Amino acid sequence: MAPVRYCVPGERLCSLEEGTPGNGTYTRHGSIFASLAGCFIKKSENGMLPVISVMRDVESQLLPDVGATVTCKVCSINSRFAKVHILYVGSTPLKSPFRGTIRREDIRATEKDKIEVYKSFRPGDIVLAKVISLGDAQSNYLLTTAENELGVVVAHSEAGLQMVPISWCEMQCPSTHGKELRKVARVQPQFLQT
Repeated sequence: MAPVRYCVPGERLCSLEEGTPGNGTYTRHGSIFASLAGCFIKKSENGMLPVISVMRDVESQLLPDVGATVTCKVCSINSRFAKVHILYVGSTPLKSPFRGTIRREDIRATEKDKIEVYKSFRPGDIVLAKVISLGDAQSNYLLTTAENELGVVVAHSEAGLQMVPISWCEMQCPSTHGKELRKVARVQPQFLQT
């Protein structure tokens, strides 16, 4: 068995002729470079070019990637965006949350000019969203809920009870029967209990 090769961000791993870039890598000037610190992995299948990737230590933090579905909690809202804490990437809990932003124009796919953030989210709501842009040290991850399956999945009424979705834009308190506006995520079949 070959010894484990560790690499650091920015380290050249190989040329593009020797492999295709995978997770934890990027390409520049015809070469594949590590974007993470971790173990170098070269995996080849069916005689094709091997996939070159860098795997972080299992104990280290998972990072949200563009296109990943994330579960987040709304922290604050204003007229232009909602600030959230990303708690899960897919079904994997994070050790510490990342900050995210859902801009007003990224809430719905249609009628973007008529969207009001307070009619879509409230602080404390649990939201399914998709990563559209990566963050850095100064900025947050940019997220979208502009798909039917994305939006609020858990919300609590003013009475403190968990509300039930009654349409794509409303949730209802089971006790007071009061209705509140939300950008509701369509319930996905794998989450239904039978």
